[in-house]
Amino acid sequence: MNAKIVTLAAALCAIPGAMQAQFDFNVDGRSVQVHSFASQGYLYSNDNNYLTMKTSQGTFAFTDGGVNVSSQLTDKFRVGAQVYDRNIGNLGKWHPTLDWAVADYRFRDWFGIRAGKVKTVMGLFNDTQDMEFLHTWAILPQSMYPLDLRASTIAHTGGDVYGTITVKRLGAISYTGYAGFQSFDKYGGYPYGLEALGLKLSDLPARQFGGDLRWNNLIKDLLFGASYMHAPATALASTQVAPGMTFPYTIWDQENTVTFYTEYKIGNLSVDAEYRHDTLGGTSKVGPMPATTFGEDERGWYVSASYRISKRLELGAYESRYYPLWAQAHDPPSNHMYDTVAAARVDLSSHWDFKLEGHFMDGYGTPYSFRGFYPQDTPTGLKPQTTMLVVRTGWNF
Repeated sequence: MNAKIVTLAAALCAIPGAMQAQFDFNVDGRSVQVHSFASQGYLYSNDNNYLTMKTSQGTFAFTDGGVNVSSQLTDKFRVGAQVYDRNIGNLGKWHPTLDWAVADYRFRDWFGIRAGKVKTVMGLFNDTQDMEFLHTWAILPQSMYPLDLRASTIAHTGGDVYGTITVKRLGAISYTGYAGFQSFDKYGGYPYGLEALGLKLSDLPARQFGGDLRWNNLIKDLLFGASYMHAPATALASTQVAPGMTFPYTIWDQENTVTFYTEYKIGNLSVDAEYRHDTLGGTSKVGPMPATTFGEDERGWYVSASYRISKRLELGAYESRYYPLWAQAHDPPSNHMYDTVAAARVDLSSHWDFKLEGHFMDGYGTPYSFRGFYPQDTPTGLKPQTTMLVVRTGWNF
């Protein structure tokens, strides 16, 4: 790659680091905190385009940011909300969304409730995937946290019960149970991926019920846990069956997701691992035609390690694997996505980070994998292997 392109990418990505936006104020004697964050990325890949961007040409179309406001109204009652916006190729398209808006009342350490648009606790990072500044990685492992589906997975509209129970000499057990409705993101991966199959998705009403249980410090510095989610949904779409003739296409499905995860931190070393098993079954119907049944079995996992070399520098790597159709042969590139990643993070200040990441990917999955690769983005045909450079900088206050 031309060295001037890399230099320009690094320079332009640094612009947000000069900005500051955080302030606190009082309303009727109560403190209100306002925080913000933003990030800018540059991606350059070989033949395949990624995440709906023209990465094979080099692109800066990887921008996101948000502002959140919160207040501790009493010792036990807290409210807050966050507005988020992004433009990642054809994802987001600068349409701001209410990321979350929650009222949280904690009766005791072992029991609390929260309601509104609540972040979904699932795995290690689902409820913190909006906080780029917390992670070593420029892009989280896509086997577990696909950027394509972020708006649909990060939160649900409903309610949670939660708490933490301390067990003497055995650490602490935290639990979360939730029920609610998923958000439909018409600028997200679901409609974009189905477009490649000739479907125009107009709505995706879905409910979700689930929970998370995690045990911290049973062994010093070790966290492990499990999450479960059940999500019945109805996809309302249309498809063209002949020139000038369009039929409604409806999908009724039941999705069940089980996740196991662990995290070990000791000194400057952090090691994470997650495994997810996702089953999907239901029926689909096109216009007056008879309904047909279907079933899918998706699996994915990753292992990562990072080490803080100094106050400013952290190095890391992860291996991520995803299989959209587990029961079928894994060898074809259309039925797997492997991603080997090497990363470096530099903390230029306590509010400004700079990340450099190399991705070495094998396979591209199916159009309905919703994990970065779409046939319409690479008209010449997806190649089995992809190498990609990611430069990303972020700031938060």
